[in-house]
Order: sequence, then structure tokens, then C-alpha cells
Amino acid sequence: MLSHTIRRLEARLGVRLLTRATRSVSVTEAGERLLRVVAPRLKDIESELRHVTELSETPAGTLRITATEHAIDTLLWPKLAEILTAYPKLKVELSSDYALTDIVQGRYDFGVRLGDELSKDSSAMRIAPDLQFAIVGAPSYFAAHAMPATPQELTNHACINLRLPTRGNLYAWELKQDQSELNVRVDGQLVFNGIYQIVNAALSGHGLAYVPEDLARPHLESGRLLPVMKSW
Repeated sequence: MLSHTIRRLEARLGVRLLTRATRSVSVTEAGERLLRVVAPRLKDIESELRHVTELSETPAGTLRITATEHAIDTLLWPKLAEILTAYPKLKVELSSDYALTDIVQGRYDFGVRLGDELSKDSSAMRIAPDLQFAIVGAPSYFAAHAMPATPQELTNHACINLRLPTRGNLYAWELKQDQSELNVRVDGQLVFNGIYQIVNAALSGHGLAYVPEDLARPHLESGRLLPVMKSW
């Protein structure tokens, strides 16, 4: 109760703040002086308390995320666009990266990566179904090269590689057919560290590309790219 609070304050200060009678209460000189000093600050205190309460009820502040370009485009941005509209006090910082970033050291809230590789002391959860990949090439490339029919024939072709920043090695093309699984190491003139650049190079006829199927689909439907070894 307020009366108990006032009594505790009087005991702490060693002065009486209120004069109490049977049917009335009045402020003492010491009480008036304290009120003059404290009253202007009460609104500020109330405002700050309200602000703290709002933070607990409404998402606010900055959310920092590290993810691959493809994950940002296909998984994160469609959802974040809705969230940003719903919560105008929320800020989002997206960093495009293929490396296994240290989330804590980089001061990120979370990261999105392909596969099950994790940086040290990290934990993970699946946020999307398995990503389907396709091998594709441009008609201009196949005008000068026969289309490969088996994984072994890929070694005779110009293939566009993806280099993984963390380990520094080239990403092996993971092929599956029924119960068979193969990791094929390919070679070619071009190496990139981003999937979008690989698609553009394939569209220009510079070789075969191993890219997410959903990224290649518009170009397959338009005929600008052709599928390779569809059974794998």
C-alpha cells in the first residue's frame, strides 16, 4: 500500500513527510520540498517504464542474420517482409555469406546454411525440406559438346565450380539414383563463391552448373537452360 511505502521512506530519511490526523493528511515542509524535486521526474520515469514494457510485448531492436544468398531470397525474405510490416520498430540486418560463421563472435542472432555442417559449439534445426539440385547447361554449350549421360562423363566437360569459404575446397556435386550416391569432383575454367554467379555463367554457355532446382527452373521453362542427367 502507498501509506506503507511513505512510512518506509520517512523511516529511511529520518523526517516526517506527511502530517496525519484522524480525518486528514497534509504534506509537511520536508514533504513539499521532496515533491518539488521528484515530481518533474515522475513523468520521465513513467515514460521509461512504459517503454520497457513495450519492449517485452512488441518485437523491437535489431535482428542480425547471416545466410546464403539463396536462403535469403527463398526462405527468409518472404517471411521477413511480412514481419517488418507487422513490427515497424524491428530492424533486420542480413549478411550474405557461405562460410560457417561463428554466430557469437560475429554477433549474429542466427544463421542459415545448406546441409548439416556447423561451426564449433553451434546447434541447428531444420527450417526447410531437402534442397533439390539440378545439373544444367545452355543450348549454346551443347551446340559444341555432347550432353553427358553418366556421372563419369562429367569429367570430360567444362563444369562451373563453387568454392566453400570455410574449408577452401570445391563443392562436390552430390548425385543420387535409386540406392546409389556419388560425390563427383568436376573441373572447369570457372570457380565462384556464389550460386547466382554460377547460373549466370551457365546461361552464357561457359559450362555445366550444379545449382538449386528452383533457381534453375525459370530458365529451364524458358529453354535458356537444358537439364542434364535428369535421372540422377
